[in-house]
This record gives sequence, C-alpha cells and structure tokens, in this order.
Amino acid sequence: MTDALYRSDPLPAPRRRRLTTSDGVLLDSALIRGGADRTTAVVLANGFTGTWRSPGTRMIAERLLPIGDVMTFDFRGHHESSGLCTVGNLEVHDLEAVCAHLRGLGYTAIASIGFSMGAAVAVRHAAMFGGVGAVVAVSGPSMWYYRGSRRMRLLHFGVERPAGRWFLRVARRVRVIDSQWDPVPPDPTQTAPDLAAPLLVVHGDADTYFPVEHAERLYAAAPEPKELWIEPGMGHAERAMTPERVERVARWLSRSMTADEGGA
Repeated sequence: MTDALYRSDPLPAPRRRRLTTSDGVLLDSALIRGGADRTTAVVLANGFTGTWRSPGTRMIAERLLPIGDVMTFDFRGHHESSGLCTVGNLEVHDLEAVCAHLRGLGYTAIASIGFSMGAAVAVRHAAMFGGVGAVVAVSGPSMWYYRGSRRMRLLHFGVERPAGRWFLRVARRVRVIDSQWDPVPPDPTQTAPDLAAPLLVVHGDADTYFPVEHAERLYAAAPEPKELWIEPGMGHAERAMTPERVERVARWLSRSMTADEGGA
C-alpha cells in the first residue's frame, strides 16, 4: 500500500442489495467492488437524512476503493429502506445487518466509517457487536439531546413535532418515529470504553451542529489505539469531506485494519 490511493478509473456500478435486519427491517444497500477476490470491505454509515445515492457519499466511496470494497446503505426509515428512523438508537441493528452480510460474502476484514448520526451508530455498534477491525467517527455527537447549536435545535424540531416530521417525510424522504426513546440508549461516550478496535475521531472546527468538545469527549472515553483529528475550516459530516480528507482517512484505515495482504 502506497500513499497514492486515488483511483482515476470510473467508479464501478453499485450492486443493489435488499438486506433484512434482526428486527425485520428491509434495508436498501449497494456494494461497490473495486476488484476481484477481495477480503477487505469498508461500510459507510451516512448521517441523518443521508443516502448512498448522494454525490458526497459516492465520492467518499470512490476514494476508499483502493483499500477495499465499499458497502453503502440507507438507514431504516430513509428513502427506500423500510421502517422508521430512530435517530441513532435501533440503527445499530442496521449496521450489524450490513456487516453480517459482508461476512457472509467472505470478507474477513471490515471497517466502519460513520458521519454525524452514523458516527454515533458506528461507535455504539462496534462496542456492542464487535466484528470490525477499525472505526472512523466523523462529526459525531458525544451525547444525546444536544441543543447547543441552532442547527441542532432545528433538527430536534424536525423529529419531535408533527410538522417537522411531515416536512422530513415529504421533502427528505425520511420517516421518523413519533415517540420518545424508552429506555434511552447509552450515548457514544458511554459505549466507547468497550471498543476493541482502533478508533479515529474526525471533527471540523467549523462544525455548525456539534462543537469540537464532542469529539474531544468521545476521544477521551475510548481506549487505545485511537487518534483525534481536529480539522481546520471543516464543516459537518459528508458534505465537509474533501477528496484529500478521505484519502487521509483511507491511509489511516490501511494502517489500522487487520487484513489479508492479498485482500487489501
């Protein structure tokens, strides 16, 4: 593996898959293969309202292909996946369904990279289920119910009020539960100490959803090995990921994952 990770050839067409979670939700997913007989895969977990079809997610997948095949998916309640979005709670079962599917296909080294809500899910999933060789949390929260920024107050309005849920359903194709969590799941910092995989925390100092303190708390709660990148001028989640940032993450993954040399 060299520092020259960028592929100049066209992104292969994604192979659509319908996966079923342990609680019966159907997920719309897409596997992008970068070569034959690979044993390494990276799973992309989008942020709230995100989709594997978005240009940002496709760019990220393209820049990760040199280190492994990439599987992207839509969380429950998003676009063509069934069920209702629980905003980071039951979504751990979605990520586990994707990882289990990849293991069934013969992938022996799997990493997860999550953005915003997906970052919280990736951390909680790795701590609860294991089975991943590395975790990247980009622009993730350290706690639930954070309302310290204007954008998070708007997001809470969207998921807690009927008018907000109607807007999300009609304008963003996202269907959200209309009830409170009961019980409230452990937040990312409460589960981070149970991680058994290397963790990379990436956060922008221009994030308008979560200030950098969230990244610092998550990093402090996790065991070694871990790294924290506070990115100057970076905003929030997938849209803030430049090709250069993704390539740096890819290099970190290539160093951190335990994989067959021939599969990477």
